[in-house]
Amino acid sequence: MSLRDQTIATVGSGVMAEAMIAGLLKGEVSADRIIASHPRAERRQELVQVHGISAVESNVSAAERADIVVLALKPQMLVRVGRELAPALRDGQLIISVIAGATTRALGNVLGHRQIVRSMPNTPARLGRGMTVWYATPEVTTEQRAQTRALLGSLGAELEVDDEKLVAMATAVSGTGPTYVFLVMEALVDAAVHLGFPRHIAHDLVVETLEGSTAFAKATGMHPAQLRNMVTSPGGTSAAALHELESGRLRTVLSEAVWAAFRRTDELGRGLESDSVSDQGSS
Repeated sequence: MSLRDQTIATVGSGVMAEAMIAGLLKGEVSADRIIASHPRAERRQELVQVHGISAVESNVSAAERADIVVLALKPQMLVRVGRELAPALRDGQLIISVIAGATTRALGNVLGHRQIVRSMPNTPARLGRGMTVWYATPEVTTEQRAQTRALLGSLGAELEVDDEKLVAMATAVSGTGPTYVFLVMEALVDAAVHLGFPRHIAHDLVVETLEGSTAFAKATGMHPAQLRNMVTSPGGTSAAALHELESGRLRTVLSEAVWAAFRRTDELGRGLESDSVSDQGSS
């Protein structure tokens, strides 16, 4: 599915929206087909200078001109901005949300619109190496689903799911996942410095090791336990290190971290749904 003839607006043009813009421009979407809205003039100027796209202050102005509207707002901004956008949206427009925790129910209540995709990319999307899980409401057409694949594919890998709860679950695994990896990376770098490596060398050792290990796991398709056993000799260095990691409950702590992220995503979703219903009642 081609996005060449589609006009795309990003509302709330922060880091993730800019990653999408950069990815689209590397593909078949021309700069004159992308409109970004942002309240700060200096940010609008930056987007225009770096990417050559249009940038406007008004969210409504951006949405009115678009076939596809990408919502990249902070969760607490959804009700206010959504209420502003609702009268400007028209049937046939595709709404793609990258708002953490925002359910399609909350989005539909605020926007008065039903052709909605809920998605959760992660930060490697800025390099076109992201992982995005997404769910489309039943009202999203086959053509719009293809457009969604093309747009989210500009960020890296994408996966459509037929149960919206899986997007919330993915938020805790792949969406928040880089946080876990960066913390492990930082801890390994600090450990290498403690051994005596200069920090810049420690950084390179750790980053290249993590990247190479990931590439090896992807290339072989083997279970992580099999890969770990490959490098764990009886009585060897890996065995000694693994004993300490298991004693420190590494698996349990990671599992608890993922569950905490999922619970927080669920809390955000229920809060936004509640706010969206209250907003309907007060309007």
